[in-house]
Amino acid sequence: MTNKYTLNSLLSLTLLVGLGGSVAATAEESGAFPPEATAAEAEMSFRDIPPLAAAFIDTSPADRKDGLTVGALKLAGGKGEIIVKLAEEIAAGQHDAIDSLLIAHKGELLFESYFARGRVDLPHPQASGTKTYTALALGRAIQLGHLSMADLDRPVVSFFDDLDPSKFAPGAELITLKHALTMTTGIRIAEEQWEDFRQNPEQIQGTKEVQAILEHSAPITPETQSFLYGTGPGLIMQVIEARVPGSAKDFLETELLSKLGITNYNWRTAPSGRPEAGWRTSMTSRDMMKWGMLIAAKGQWNGEQLLPQAFIEQATSQVIDTGDESVFGGGPDVSDQGYGYFMWNADLKSGDKSYYSASAQGGGGQFIILVDELDLLVVATASEREPTTLQLTAERIVPAFED
Repeated sequence: MTNKYTLNSLLSLTLLVGLGGSVAATAEESGAFPPEATAAEAEMSFRDIPPLAAAFIDTSPADRKDGLTVGALKLAGGKGEIIVKLAEEIAAGQHDAIDSLLIAHKGELLFESYFARGRVDLPHPQASGTKTYTALALGRAIQLGHLSMADLDRPVVSFFDDLDPSKFAPGAELITLKHALTMTTGIRIAEEQWEDFRQNPEQIQGTKEVQAILEHSAPITPETQSFLYGTGPGLIMQVIEARVPGSAKDFLETELLSKLGITNYNWRTAPSGRPEAGWRTSMTSRDMMKWGMLIAAKGQWNGEQLLPQAFIEQATSQVIDTGDESVFGGGPDVSDQGYGYFMWNADLKSGDKSYYSASAQGGGGQFIILVDELDLLVVATASEREPTTLQLTAERIVPAFED
């Protein structure tokens, strides 16, 4: 493990967690505040951010007037100590290279911690967590009437009027929005062709991307439309671009990000000219928590229904059974993995009980984990090739919030 601190750094944790109590002093009372990026760090590549000299662990997060409701980690039977102990172990390098760990319960942020490269105001690379945000953008378009829930079963090609179907691979018309959302498009393109697209991006500008993908795929059949991590996100963003007023970029900013009060982020542009749909966004940990709370509230935010409840219920359900051979962030207490609409799901075992979880996941260890039965949200950012975040949630976090 690489997330290590000196003894003096570990001693500084007592500023916020006390000497064994489960309830910390507030940041204001202790005189300590979440670490913020320096001007120089704000300009650096994330990989170049220097590690914190001391971990920051707070069981009574500050109200930063950012749209999050905060509270204090006051769990019966001293269970809050379970969470504090886990954070201290992370600080001591006993777990993944975690940059932040935040926990909300019943709609309140109760626990906030930063390690290594974690900064409260520094957007963290999301990798494939971006896919979940793309799915939610489609949900927003449905809520506003630019699309409908019935459209999820329509062929992707039916949303465009500037394509040449005569050049499509056989079966291209079989791909629906739902196939794209669940990574079951059936599209199969040789790596050499993908490299050609990368080297000659003019081939995939605008809706040429859709044309190129459907032209160069192997034939698409019901048999090939099995789960395969791949081209779905880009197709969804293209449909959003085609159906919303203005551009997809403006739509994301005005209809989702600004609604959630997310202003400190990075959302890159893809070679197609559309917003990236599968990766290359960066969000702060607190803003990741907002995305999670939006999902947990079945699409509501500040009393406004931003997304259809039916869409959220489908997105977080197990539409596809992906099997347990390779569970990102998993372990012995994580099983029955599946996939919804750009969201993973799995059962988390605690004692003799299992809890269904849905999660946004990104390479390196980015997680937004929802355990609906416990009204529990866990956000983690990391720089870890093989994280164990789902296992840590099942083994160390879920027990603290069980009755």
